[in-house]
Amino acid sequence: MKHTQKNIVSSRTEYISDGLEELTLSGNPLDLFEKWMAEAERKIAGTPNATFLATAGPDARPSGRIVLLRGFDERGFEFFTNYESRKGMELRDNNYACMTFLWNELFRQVRIEGKIHKLSEEESDEYFSSRPRESQIAAIASDQSRVLPGRELLEERVRETWRIFKGKPVVRPPHWGGYCLSPTSIEFWQGRPHRLHDRILYTRRDLSKEWIVERLYP
Repeated sequence: MKHTQKNIVSSRTEYISDGLEELTLSGNPLDLFEKWMAEAERKIAGTPNATFLATAGPDARPSGRIVLLRGFDERGFEFFTNYESRKGMELRDNNYACMTFLWNELFRQVRIEGKIHKLSEEESDEYFSSRPRESQIAAIASDQSRVLPGRELLEERVRETWRIFKGKPVVRPPHWGGYCLSPTSIEFWQGRPHRLHDRILYTRRDLSKEWIVERLYP
């Protein structure tokens, strides 16, 4: 069956903002990221900490999905997942990844590239214990990314997991925990009128060195 091509070129937005000036920026990109995240949390409904995580397996084929940022500091940007999921298996074979945040209401985007490593068991335990009990149960019952013959099986596994942990704390399974993306580059994109956007790129070749700040053509 032949599909009619849909033309969406009429869907356009003019980006009006104050822009970014290098002279007003800190030498540490985390300062600007913290400011932007705080503004997103104040002004955007929903989940401003949602980020598109791109990974690639040994065959170099990319894959992506939305995850939730759960913390950030000088080490990097943290999220939690099943180590045996597709992203977990790809990160095992290729620990380079990219996060992309889009705050469309603010005409802003942030791209973060770097190496990923696992958080410590203590950090994963601490975060797991803070999750709602229902989410803890789900992390144990679900073989994330694997084929599920029918939803009934998943619901049965959830009931069985509730039974096992009835009246006692839910223990974090060894296949579930945290990752940290240690950035080698962070790019801040601020929409400007007439597609003359601001793109400020922070890079460093060695995690012990200072950040290099450059402006990119839009």
